[in-house]
Amino acid sequence: MTMPNTLLQASALLNFTHPDLKRLIAQRGWHDLSPHDRVGAAYDFTRNEIAFGYNQADDIPASQVLADGYGQCNTKATLLMALLRALDLPCRLHGFTIHKALQRGLVPELAYAIAPARILHSWVEVQIGEHWIKLEGFILDERFLTALQRAFPQVNALCAYGAGTDCLADPAVEWRGEDTFIQATGIAEDLGLWDTPDDFYAHHQQDFGPVKTLLYRYALRHWMNGRVRNIRRGYVPAIPGLQQPTRSEGLRSETKSDALGALANHSSPPHSQKDTSG
Repeated sequence: MTMPNTLLQASALLNFTHPDLKRLIAQRGWHDLSPHDRVGAAYDFTRNEIAFGYNQADDIPASQVLADGYGQCNTKATLLMALLRALDLPCRLHGFTIHKALQRGLVPELAYAIAPARILHSWVEVQIGEHWIKLEGFILDERFLTALQRAFPQVNALCAYGAGTDCLADPAVEWRGEDTFIQATGIAEDLGLWDTPDDFYAHHQQDFGPVKTLLYRYALRHWMNGRVRNIRRGYVPAIPGLQQPTRSEGLRSETKSDALGALANHSSPPHSQKDTSG
């Protein structure tokens, strides 16, 4: 069994000695909190101050996720682990794959058919005392999740738009000292426990192939981030075969010009300060 001290070490991806991470922790005063509240502070920051969105790759360091200001399951997990270890909280990564259906509505229909059937996924497990707590609910920021809840008020189970839950109206995403989940119902395969994301990605990489990897990095993810922005603002695209989203003010279908605009505006993150307020 892995000794707890190895679960406190830095790595190339868990670079919590980076000045930006040290500055963040010092400014927030997180070291002065109890272990329970330290977890909560790092968790809430990762969940809501790092917006949901797609970075250029899974295996980027925590400092880059912080600089981007957004992330998905794997990149947010890297940042959360770095913050937890900086706060003297042992943690580990649990790797999985998820069914691609969980990403439908974010992956445009034009690309969905050629997307891999299974997609790399991970959550964080943190040790408090003798207990290990599973943390997955940090992936979707509150504003994005609220937009999905408003779009599907009569839906309990949803596996699409980045959510995988049997209780969309009240998923276990708030930090209360217990396990949190938001994509767990989409899990396909358990890839085991890993001391660091570095180890995980050394053994498991998303199998896009070189051409699809370039398409994802330079085109598709920007299109997906455009959809994330639109969903957060209330524009939820319909998915063939799924219950239609409840119409709200401004809700509409994605047009060709929306897609082209997302690609043209690829340098923009999937949120703005205005988008994530309130």
